[in-house]
Amino acid sequence: MKLAVGHRLIAALRKGNIVTKVRHLLDRKGRAVHSVDPDSPVLEAIRIMAERHVGGLVVMNMGELVGIVSERDYARKVILKGRSSADTPVWQIMSSPVLTVSPHESVQDCMELMTAHRVRHLPVVESGRVVGMISIGDLVKAVIEDQQQTIEQLESYIHS
Repeated sequence: MKLAVGHRLIAALRKGNIVTKVRHLLDRKGRAVHSVDPDSPVLEAIRIMAERHVGGLVVMNMGELVGIVSERDYARKVILKGRSSADTPVWQIMSSPVLTVSPHESVQDCMELMTAHRVRHLPVVESGRVVGMISIGDLVKAVIEDQQQTIEQLESYIHS
């Protein structure tokens, strides 16, 4: 019996069946979506990010996702260019089109997407609606938790 369970566990680990999906990550962290209007001044977006302790916001126009704005956009497109945060509208610095993921994507796939496109935030979209936002920090935390779970399962198997 122990041998069969061990083989199944090892096979699952090799196939990557013990994988966190975006929907599980959102269940743990929450599905709050912080947004800003494209015509809002960048200063408002920075205030929202600071108040909410997030590094990026989705940019929504009449309920439609039109972009994403991040602290990186602010640093590179406002500060470094000597623009005014109060006078620059978000639409002038937002990133668009937006890379999005579904709740059914794996954490690994999201990490690969972020790495390939050098982004730190991904809106989660289901049925055309933004249902969450994940960051690279969220993904790293999920990978660490998955690895800890794998270690615990292996230790349990060894000690049983």
